[in-house]
Amino acid sequence: MALVIDHRDSFVFNLVEDLRRLGCESVVLRSGMSISHLHGKVRTLAPHLVILSPGPGRPENAGVMVPFLVSDPSVPVLGICLGMQAMVTALGGVVGRAPRPVHGEAHRVRHNAGPWFEGLPQPFRAARYHSLVTRELPPELEPIAWSVEEERPLVMAVRHRTRPWVGLQFHPESVLTPTGPALLENLLAELARS
Repeated sequence: MALVIDHRDSFVFNLVEDLRRLGCESVVLRSGMSISHLHGKVRTLAPHLVILSPGPGRPENAGVMVPFLVSDPSVPVLGICLGMQAMVTALGGVVGRAPRPVHGEAHRVRHNAGPWFEGLPQPFRAARYHSLVTRELPPELEPIAWSVEEERPLVMAVRHRTRPWVGLQFHPESVLTPTGPALLENLLAELARS
């Protein structure tokens, strides 16, 4: 079971439906809760994965996300868009304005051919909906995918070097990411092994 932290994004229920199709039930909670409430839910529900959803705004203003990550949760974490930005922020990295906002566009993403991307083409097309990007990665995070279109490639996915965390700047749950279900299936399998 996955615990999905909803940051008031319309894509959350696309994500929940994709998870259901992959045999992963989920519980959705709004992000406005306290950190103690979230920790209580994690203890009570015992999810095998916490998903930090996309959403509007900056990661430091996105409810419980950054405090949850700073608390070093023992459960695997998948951050999508704002969720990845929260990972970067929680570990001391820098998130700033993108060279240009990208909303509702499919772009090519090159990956490191790790297990998360098994069976995906190189590069693959992914939906981007963001005006913020990772400007500086903290040492704990390793980039595993990059944009292809920009003059200077932007980080499109990260993994934590020692914790079972993966972050995606793009949206696997969007119809503009044709390989999204396969990528989610890979991520669920790899994070479950952690």
